[in-house]
Amino acid sequence: MMERYIGIMSGTSLDGIDAVLVETDGERVRLLERTTAPFEPGLRDRLLALAGGGAVTARQWGELDAELGRAYADVVRQLLAASGRQASEISAIGCHGQTVWHQPGGPLPFSLQLGDGNRLAAETGITTVNDFRRKDMALGGQGAPLVPAFHRQVLGGTDKVRLVVNIGGIANITVLAPEAPVRGYDVGPGNMLMDLWCRRHTGAPFDRDAALARRGRVLPALLSRLMAEPWLALPAPKSTGRELFNEHWLDRQLAGDEAVADVQATLAEFTATAIVREAQQWPAGELLVCGGGGHNPLLLERLAALLPGWRVDTTNAAGVDMDAMEAMAFAWLAHQTLHGLAGNLPAVTGARRPAILGAIHPPG
Repeated sequence: MMERYIGIMSGTSLDGIDAVLVETDGERVRLLERTTAPFEPGLRDRLLALAGGGAVTARQWGELDAELGRAYADVVRQLLAASGRQASEISAIGCHGQTVWHQPGGPLPFSLQLGDGNRLAAETGITTVNDFRRKDMALGGQGAPLVPAFHRQVLGGTDKVRLVVNIGGIANITVLAPEAPVRGYDVGPGNMLMDLWCRRHTGAPFDRDAALARRGRVLPALLSRLMAEPWLALPAPKSTGRELFNEHWLDRQLAGDEAVADVQATLAEFTATAIVREAQQWPAGELLVCGGGGHNPLLLERLAALLPGWRVDTTNAAGVDMDAMEAMAFAWLAHQTLHGLAGNLPAVTGARRPAILGAIHPPG
């Protein structure tokens, strides 16, 4: 039976909150409505400081958690108003939360997302599922990426190699190959470093239409230093975030005398090159981009140029809205949770077994 779910995603790029309303029976997924809302600037700044390793008190931590829960509730109300639906018509909200630290390695691996699910459920009157990553990690997995299971659901079943590349703050890849298990892992920076550099030097949140990057030229020596990062050579399963690829990491790679536009062009080439290096392990097929990087024309051009013989496009061409993909995935994961179905793929995350993910918060 088709049921309605809301999915909420705010990713490592911290560019805003995406929310979708879908209908799904677990097999089919149909997008009904989507909306996005920017973070209030002060909230975004505090989240960036926290994700960058900044010190906060327990009180500040708790207030951020509550404030995010309230912000997510506001977006749900906005989505319901746009769709003409009532809260009583929604089975559940699947909310990823805002990742502020992701540490999949070491003796105590963990992943922490803020955004109070209790507050979100209470303020909207809708059962809320959140905290999707930690069960997988408790079972020895990376807790990420989780979206490849959804990619398989909506884009699988092809007779050729299909790579789905989500280019958010971090880029991750899903490999859908005929008669082969799904593979998926983080590749490296997506928009994160490009956005950081653009914001630092222009004040703009991102390089719209790659205008700044197009004024520059790729610096081969800098690109080589970026690609020499040891994490990039690690085998899957693997995942990463702002804990590694941040402004301090970038500043260590720079000589200090590079032109601003040249660095921007090189960062775009870095994202494309890291993706292409993984794609080249597979026979030529199609590469479909989703996430904010799908709006960067230079990235798409470079992916196509570096992958001759491949079809490079966005997931829109395959019938799945590239801007809604991740939020749709967490709506679908909420369905999996409520129906007692596994949400992770151990071959992707490295967990010991499939598991029902998430914590359920009833509204009452």
